[in-house]
Amino acid sequence: MQSRRKFIKNTGIFSAGLLALQTDVFGFNSDTFQFPLKDFISQRPPLAERKFTSKAVEAAIVRIKKQIANPELAWLFENCFPNTLDTTVDFEIIDGKPDTYVITGDIDAMWLRDSTAQIWPYIPFVKEDPKLAELVKGVINRQAKCILLDPYANAFYKDFTKESEWKNDLTKMQPGIHERKWEIDSLCYPVRLAHGYWKETGDISLFDAKWKEAMLLILQTFKEQQRLDGKGGPYSFQRQTAWATDGVPLGGYGYPVKPCGLIVSTFRPSDDSTLFGYLIPSNMFAIEILGYLIEIFSLPALKDNDLVAKATELRDQVQKGLKENGIIEHPKFGKIIAFEVNGFGSFHMMDDANVPSLLSLPYLGAIAPNDPLYLNTRKVVLSENNPFFYKGKAGEGIGGPHTGVDTIWPMSIVLRAITSVDEKEIKTCISNLIKTNADTGFMHESFHKDDVNKFTRKWFAWANTLFGEMIVHTSIHYPQILKDKNI
Repeated sequence: MQSRRKFIKNTGIFSAGLLALQTDVFGFNSDTFQFPLKDFISQRPPLAERKFTSKAVEAAIVRIKKQIANPELAWLFENCFPNTLDTTVDFEIIDGKPDTYVITGDIDAMWLRDSTAQIWPYIPFVKEDPKLAELVKGVINRQAKCILLDPYANAFYKDFTKESEWKNDLTKMQPGIHERKWEIDSLCYPVRLAHGYWKETGDISLFDAKWKEAMLLILQTFKEQQRLDGKGGPYSFQRQTAWATDGVPLGGYGYPVKPCGLIVSTFRPSDDSTLFGYLIPSNMFAIEILGYLIEIFSLPALKDNDLVAKATELRDQVQKGLKENGIIEHPKFGKIIAFEVNGFGSFHMMDDANVPSLLSLPYLGAIAPNDPLYLNTRKVVLSENNPFFYKGKAGEGIGGPHTGVDTIWPMSIVLRAITSVDEKEIKTCISNLIKTNADTGFMHESFHKDDVNKFTRKWFAWANTLFGEMIVHTSIHYPQILKDKNI
């Protein structure tokens, strides 16, 4: 894609004046870490060029960096964790409300999925930083606007009058939409962000009339894509392209599915088209966020019995469909969760690096990390039984069709660590991730299994911030791992 070829300018070599300001925020104390300061110069933009600075996040960087014995890991954490705030957010007040536009990095568009995932790691810090809380509320408000513009679109522009490079796609494109790929998770993530912010702060002011209108539209869209009448519904998508995973067969509706309560997702979180329409990880994510809506609209101040009834009925239907169609018997591993099914008994067994994935389900709260069903599934997706699991000279992990064969996504290694309860496995993942940065100081979209220097996307804020979230998680649950300088 044309927009993916954009490159973040190199901010690695700062002026002499900035180098003189090396502090715990910008660099490292060479006496403490016993390595030359010049080897690990901060790759963050200078203070004056950062899009947003959070005092709470900066304090966390200083605090956690002191727990990390390995200098390269500390350097990576310092660069990656604030990357979303440093480089991708655009905050302002519109009509008296905070509004935050969040790009993914090298693509000037806001994905509902990516924007939530990029901001999510900062949720634990919003109570101690009012400015950060306003920034997050701005993302929630902007996401509601996007959903109301088109609930079937996955990515949007800040300017709702801007036309997309994909304006000729055979679907109901309109200005303001970058891409119109229907993905269940696009509507799940904004609910996760709003619910997470509320649980952290107790602030219900964000649940205003516009946000509620967007939530009702989410329920309507989910219902439409259950396709209970056996028809395709109001959405279809076709693109004139030689890239197979950008196309949708049979008039843009995809291969047939048998109505069973599950929700059709025409595309995966990778923005690649599904083979069978019922994408199980995304349906499990939908079950989780429908529970959030039930919880929110059961609050005395927000009580809406009709909305709660609709969400409850929908959740029950999806759960029934999952139980009857989404759990399969693997000849080697026993009962596991399928990746995609069609309701006719067919299933597709693989996993993809993007989230939601089968591997990431505990991270999303969709299943317990020690659930036998998940553990069986985990064994499959982290083995040669997953066609997109790769092992090579540069490491091992999950990739996907989006970047081609033999490519591993650092994101999958991060999620493997976050969802693991095995200290040795976590340590191995972190060690692998250190090697994948290819001396750039950042994570990437993917790297070749045999050569970390062959990577895609030099500026991919989701991967960077997620890496930072993993280090924060490790500092809380497994601090002893970070004390090992030889990790």
